[in-house]
Formats: sequence, structure tokens, C-alpha cells
Amino acid sequence: MNLSTPVKELSRIGPQYQKKLKKLGIETVRDLLFHFPHRYEDFSTLTKISNAKEGDTIYIQGKVLEIKNTITWKRRMAITEAIIEDDSGSIKVLWFNQPYLADTLKQGSLVCLAGKVAVGKKSYSGIYLSSPIYEKISNLEKKNLIHTGGLIPVYPETEGLSSRWLRYILRPILNQFKNSLKDPLPKSLREKNDLLILNEAIWQIHFPESKKLAKQARTRFSFQELFLIQLNVLREKMRLKKEGSLAIPIDVKIIKKFVDSLPFKLTDAQRKSSWQILKDTEKARPMNRLLEGDVGSGKTIVAIIASLGAAKAGFQTAFMAPTEILAKQHFNTLKETLKDFKLKIGLLTGHEVRIKRKTSKKEFLEKVKQGKIDIVVGTHALIQKEVKFKKLALVIVDEQHRFGIEQRARLCREYGKETKLVPHLLSMTATPIPRTLALTLYGDLDLSILDQMPKGRKKVITELIPPKKRKVVYTFIRKEVKKGKQVFVICPRIEDKETSQAWSDVKAVKKEYEKLSKKIFPKLKVSMLHGKMKSKEKEEIMKKLKNKKIDILVSTSVVEVGIDIPDATIMIIEGSDRFGLSQLHQFRGRVGRSHAQSFCFLFVDHWSPKTKKRLKALLSSETGFELAEKDLEIRGPGEVFGVRQWGIPDLAMSSLGDTALVEKTRACAKEILKNDPNLKKEPLLRKEVKDFGKRIHLE
Repeated sequence: MNLSTPVKELSRIGPQYQKKLKKLGIETVRDLLFHFPHRYEDFSTLTKISNAKEGDTIYIQGKVLEIKNTITWKRRMAITEAIIEDDSGSIKVLWFNQPYLADTLKQGSLVCLAGKVAVGKKSYSGIYLSSPIYEKISNLEKKNLIHTGGLIPVYPETEGLSSRWLRYILRPILNQFKNSLKDPLPKSLREKNDLLILNEAIWQIHFPESKKLAKQARTRFSFQELFLIQLNVLREKMRLKKEGSLAIPIDVKIIKKFVDSLPFKLTDAQRKSSWQILKDTEKARPMNRLLEGDVGSGKTIVAIIASLGAAKAGFQTAFMAPTEILAKQHFNTLKETLKDFKLKIGLLTGHEVRIKRKTSKKEFLEKVKQGKIDIVVGTHALIQKEVKFKKLALVIVDEQHRFGIEQRARLCREYGKETKLVPHLLSMTATPIPRTLALTLYGDLDLSILDQMPKGRKKVITELIPPKKRKVVYTFIRKEVKKGKQVFVICPRIEDKETSQAWSDVKAVKKEYEKLSKKIFPKLKVSMLHGKMKSKEKEEIMKKLKNKKIDILVSTSVVEVGIDIPDATIMIIEGSDRFGLSQLHQFRGRVGRSHAQSFCFLFVDHWSPKTKKRLKALLSSETGFELAEKDLEIRGPGEVFGVRQWGIPDLAMSSLGDTALVEKTRACAKEILKNDPNLKKEPLLRKEVKDFGKRIHLE
């Protein structure tokens, strides 16, 4: 057996458990060993039964005096009831729906139990131990316990696969590997940063001898995972510097002519970012830049300036958007703003192919291949193998955190295979990225920041609305619609089909649309929009919305990104406690797109201290940069940026908020690459970096 051995080859893991392990991303022995506990139960202090009190979590040892199963008549539930005795007294123990325990823990057995003390009602009077973890022992001593006694690991689980089972499987595997694992981290690096050696760390993270050692083990693996990410992104940055790219000369006259043609004045931040991008693309090595800016800060115009520069130099630009709605909007914006510059602009999505008018896909692809289309706007359709460019010099990816790193790079790489040249890459996001994430997940990118808003924009008035104030808001909406204003209503889900209790009272688009159109606003034009609708339906609705044939649009989060309706001045967010702060800020950014005063009403059905704290942060923060930091702190990067899909390990994910650790691992990665860029002196580390890159989709 070695680390790459599939778990299906292990003797104690049958087909059913293999499927369950796969749900947790565990397919090899290595995956299993690196499936770390997310917390520990502390059962290091033995409690005398006579000292047990209601509400305590206790760890006891004793003898099973009696044990039996009963069935409750009303709910048909099996209850296993036992009496456990030590030298100080006895206590009742209850397990629910585990009737096999009566055969496992027979009368006279010696056991360790760990769990919470509850107080019974009706037939179960007095205190009892409720559904404790159990472990049979041969004598009343604390030796080699893996489920009770000491710090007990609790793992991320899935249905039918418990922490108890994982502990049972892991212990013997760890025993086999504990002295034979080769440490990929150089000895000098470990000593400098006071890190445990791998063999000790892997044991102590699963079965720690003390809280201190558990913490040291977690620190070791947090460091290792962040360090490997840093090595991957920094090596990618170094690799790009060696690649060639098409140098795009700057035509200052053309750029000035375009800027002067705009009906508004660029902000200083837009000018600075545009110049940074133009200077980058002027070089014969590929730009790899992230343009981040708040909702409404004007990223699109900066991207258009870069596209215009490339087109007028005789090169092509690919402009990718995450949704068809946004791709179509970018296409229309490019056509309108560049109408005086005689450029060929095309649109390619899964459902539409267009230049000036709709055309066949075959004809469109041929024109792209011949270099007859200057700017190609599209969705994921742009990264199909059949799409070939003649002179692709610039790739622009909007809302880039919605694309995996591999997707982000595929267009550049496919083109580079034939030409040996890598296009310049400009990524854009309206979700400002906190410093720690910028240093790790986006460490291979240079940053341009739009931290100014166009002049004349008013701050969106944001309010928390409890259920009793709904009618007041509805009355306000009627008055505003009479003035020619439009309204967005956002719901967390499409249909009212959820069976789980947690979602039973969450607003659904279809049901809310029925209520608003028939009962609340029967005299207004109400429509709905969601992701399951056909492309033509969505397009028709957006057309009606822009032409003011819709007063109120009930939608899912499909409006979160990029939709620009200047007369929409009211945003209602149902179930606002279901969304993250950054996402709420994105919704809020869909109003306030003109000089008119706009409003964002957060409807909250369930108040809790955490909900109140989170939503009040939205009220007090004006910029996405502030909110991104708060959201990272509260929800974590996996939820905020959708990076769980990248396969980043949980320890690295949870450590992304630790600025000191992130900066330390980056400094260490820089230092080691400075002296050994190809890691030739550290073959174990080089292999680990390569394997890690594949696992987290940074290949």
C-alpha cells in the first residue's frame, strides 16, 4: 500500500463506503490521510458519574448493568436504554434508532462513554446521557482509546459516513505510514518556521496527544497548503515572463479621440488603470492583470479602451462574460460606444451568433479565423476548440472569479499552441478581493483598482425591513412607479419545491411573482426572470425592461452581475439573510445607475444576532472593498468567491483570512524560488508542487 493506492483496494472499505468517500473527494489513501478533522471533542478528563450535571458534556467509564430496546408507539422509534455504573454511582443512557447497540454493549461489558447530560421528561425522569459516543474496553484504564478519552477528532462527514467510522479506518492506516512519509518541506524551512515534521504532524492532527500539538499540526498543514499555492502562482508568474506575446503599440490619438467622444468624464482611477493596461499590452510579454472595482465604477469602459487599442493595431480581442445576458449587454455597449471607429464586433453564445445581424455559426467562425472580426464577445462558447483566431492579442474575462482558473487560461493556451504566443489577459471583477486572497489565489495577477465612482451618483439608501413594515414599502413602490421608476425584487430560489425545513419559508420567484402581480400590484406591469428560462425569453424580458414595458421585475440572482437599467431605482431583496454581504452589495449596485436617488430594501424574516451584525455591516459600508473584508471574515472565501470549486483544501481555505501567515508563506516561496527557480535542489517539493497544482486545478 502507498499514498496513491485507491481506497477501493483497502480491505475494510466496501463499494457502499467507496461511494460515500467519493462524495467527500476521497479516492486514494492520500486523500484519506489528508481528510483532516475540523474540530475536536475534548474528553481528556474522566468524570465520576455522581458528579454529572444537566448540560455537561462528560466522559465516563463503567460497567453495563443492564441494556434493552423498546419501541415508541407513536413515532415507531427504537430506543436503546442502558444503566452504566462506576465506583461513585450509576446513570441512565439513551440511544435513539440504534437497536444493534443492545447486542454490541452486552450486560457486564466495560465501556467508555462521552456525551451530553440531559434531563428526562414524562417516562424518562431524572438525568441521562443522551446518544453518547461509546467504546468497549478490556479494563478501566485510559489506553489506546480512539472514540472516547483525550481529544477526539470530528471530521467533515456525509450521510452514512460518520467520524466514528473514519477514526476506525484511519488509525491502522496511520500506524502503517507514521514513520515512512517523506516530508516535501525542506528541513531549513521547517526549522526557520518552527514546523512539525510531516510524520509527527499527520499523527497529531488526527489523534493529538494535547491541544498544543493539535494546534502545531494544524499550523504545519495550513502553512504547507498556503506555501504550495504561493509556489504555484509565483511560478506561473515567472513562466509568463518567459512567454512571448503580440506587442500592441499605443495609438494615443485614437484613444484620446475615443475618450473625448464619451458623454461623461473618466475618473482618475479609470485613466490610471487604462494607462497601466495599455503600457502592459505594449510589451512583447503577456499581461496578466486583474481590474477590480466596485459596482458601477466603470470597468467596462476601461476594457473597451484596451479592445479599441488592440483592434486599431490590427489585432483581435476575445471578450468573455459568465452569462448570455451580460455577453449581449457588452456586445451592445461595444457597438454603441465604438460606432464611429469602423470596427467589426461579433457575438457568440450558446444560442446566438451575430455580427450586424444574426448569421450562421459556420460563417461567423470562418470570419474569426480570417481575422475579419476585431472584437468577439461571448460566453463559454468562446473556449470551444472550433473557435480559431488569426491574431488574438487580448483576452478580457468579466466577473473572472466565476470562471475556474483552468477556463480562464484555456483560451490563451489554445491560441498559444499554434502561434507560440500567449495573448494578454485582462480579468475583471466587481467583487473587490481582500488583500490575503489577492496575495494567494490571484498572486500571479497584477492589480489595477477602480476606487472612485463617477461624479454625480448618489449613495443608495439602504434599509432593513422587518415583516410588519412590508406594506409601507409597497405603498412607496406605487408612488415611485408613477414617477416612471422601475423595481427589482430578488428571491433566493426559483420554485417553491424545497422540502427541507430550513428552506420552507424562503421566498421563491414564481410564487412571489404570482403574489405581486395578482394581489399586491395588480395594476402594475410585473414580470419574472430566472436561470431556467430559455435564452429567448430572458432576452425578451430584458428588452421590455429597458424599454420600460416592465415596472417590477421579480428575479433570482441572475441580475447580480452587470445588468444596467438606469431607471431602476428600487431594489428589494427577499430573504436577505440568505445572501453574503458581497452578493447583497452586487444586488444593490443594480440600482443607483443614474443621478436619481435609489433605494435598497432588505426584507428579513428571521432575526438573529449574527444576521443583524452582518446586515448592519452592509448599511455602514459604502464600498465593496470594506464589505469584501467583512464577508471574508464572516463567511470565508469559499462562499464569497466561489473558490470551493477549485479544490482548495479546507485548512488553506480557513487560513486565507490570516494575513500574517499568508504574507509569511509568500515571502518563503519567493525566497526559495529566487535561489532555485525550478526547484531542482528540492525534488520532493517540486513533485508536491506539481501534484498540488493538479489537485487544485492550477495546472
